[in-house]
Amino acid sequence: MNPTISVACDSKSAAPAAWGAVLAMSLAAFALVASEFMPVSLLTPLAADLRITEGQAGQSIAISGAFALLTSLCLTSVVGRLDRKTLLLALTGLMIASGTVAAFAPNYPLFMVGRALIGVAIGGFWSMSAATAMRLVPTADVPRALAILNGGNALATVIAAPAGSYLGGVIGWRGAFFCLVPVATLALAWLWFSLPALRPENRQAPASMFALLKRPAVCLGMAAASLFFMGQFALFTYLRPFLETVTRVDVSTLSLMLLVLGVAGFIGTTLIGSVLKARMYPVLIAIPLIMAAIAAALLVVGQSVAATTVLLAIWGLVATAAPVGWWTWLARTLPRDAEAGGGLMVAVVQLAIMLGATGGGLLFDASGHGATFGFSAAVLVAASLLALLAARAGRVVQPL
Repeated sequence: MNPTISVACDSKSAAPAAWGAVLAMSLAAFALVASEFMPVSLLTPLAADLRITEGQAGQSIAISGAFALLTSLCLTSVVGRLDRKTLLLALTGLMIASGTVAAFAPNYPLFMVGRALIGVAIGGFWSMSAATAMRLVPTADVPRALAILNGGNALATVIAAPAGSYLGGVIGWRGAFFCLVPVATLALAWLWFSLPALRPENRQAPASMFALLKRPAVCLGMAAASLFFMGQFALFTYLRPFLETVTRVDVSTLSLMLLVLGVAGFIGTTLIGSVLKARMYPVLIAIPLIMAAIAAALLVVGQSVAATTVLLAIWGLVATAAPVGWWTWLARTLPRDAEAGGGLMVAVVQLAIMLGATGGGLLFDASGHGATFGFSAAVLVAASLLALLAARAGRVVQPL
């Protein structure tokens, strides 16, 4: 997921704005997010070809989350020594390696190696990308630069799932994975030529991010965010097998339904900013409740294509927009410690994605989609309750 607005602004150099580099980072973000969640739309053919269960295939989301978590926690010491341009180029190179290994993997273990590589790229890129973008433009243009960077993530949520499903039906899941390699290669070349040298700057010690958890508002908010992403990906990771076995849709209909979900998510991401200005905590409390209700409703009306499509559109509308709410919460709660908080948030989100995909997969293999969707709903309700407690603890925090 994309913690772009949670990172504190680095000091600016006197160099002119490097908009080409910002656009190149946006393209890299698109390739990264599309790569991260590509297995979701290809779970069934991937599992069949590698001769594994769909739950095991879903663990490819979990392992990328695990390595992203480790990278986000350990990267600070590396960033302190390396030019950020060098590090971004290396991370983009890992994207290329990951897509190549995954596409040509002859077996499940090697496929998971490819997924581990994308996890490293995820953790490193999102831990430093926004702070890097903030150094590329004047202070007055930072919101625009962040919007462009976040646009790559938003576009990937619209295109990646339906395109992956469609391409998987036409050229196979391996071809769909490999299609992202040229995109990542273009991003690498663009970054190489457009990024200026970005010398390392002094940063807080890695332990400082954990010290933030001593603050009640931060601890409760991070816990609520963790449960939100856990509940979301416990269901979302196993959406394709549900649609194929319960709703009984073909590949074309599946691609269309995922496109509806993605477009609704793009709309939600566009609209949520104005709502967050005045009603941030009500939004953070309401969204997981809405998603829990959708998870329960899918168990009842999941056989209807029309009803399921409507429910998925609502899911996309709120679920894709929710991360913007949590990054806004972080910026308001930790205005002076946003960079340390940003690293912590990356770790929390990736751990939650890993646990959600793992738990959902184990339940899916053992008891079917009913157990997985029920687990998702319960976790989302808990996330809403913790968001309520975070709201009460955070009333003394001054807004942005």
